[in-house]
Amino acid sequence: MPETLPEPEKLRPELVRRIQAMDDEGLVTLHRLLLHLEKDQLWREISSDSEADRKAGKLDRVAEIIAEARKDLRSR
Repeated sequence: MPETLPEPEKLRPELVRRIQAMDDEGLVTLHRLLLHLEKDQLWREISSDSEADRKAGKLDRVAEIIAEARKDLRSR
């Protein structure tokens, strides 16, 4: 049976209440979970953007530009 979630305006206060009731260990675990979710979301966004850039040819010279920068840094 699919789980139905409450509307965000009802969910937010419920989550705040539950977070405030958590012990320290649960709070740290929740924090780690949120960091992981944020990292995954950012990775999906970056991957999507870079794929669009690659298809547009914006990354075609990246290896060449990096090689030039390294050469320039070595000559300093």
